[in-house]
Amino acid sequence: MPSPSTRSAKASEAFYESSISRIVEMAWEDRTTFEAIEAQFGLTESAVIDLMRRHMKPSSFRMWRKRVAGRRTKHAVLRGAVFLRYRAKHTRQ
Repeated sequence: MPSPSTRSAKASEAFYESSISRIVEMAWEDRTTFEAIEAQFGLTESAVIDLMRRHMKPSSFRMWRKRVAGRRTKHAVLRGAVFLRYRAKHTRQ
């Protein structure tokens, strides 16, 4: 019988694998902040960057990093209170 720590590691890995496409989608969206990703998935900005590096083609990752670097809308502190939450058009309202 697996130990509790092994079971929880496997469960978190399964959750992680099922959430990768959503994390990539949120990171690719201009108006979704890194703080929103952290609140939903528990990944810091650097963890999101590492995930994007591992799961994207090198050219796509470079293009994304160039576009996101310094972008005000990707950081809640920089964007102000005008946009408190962004929801993609294809998600349920």
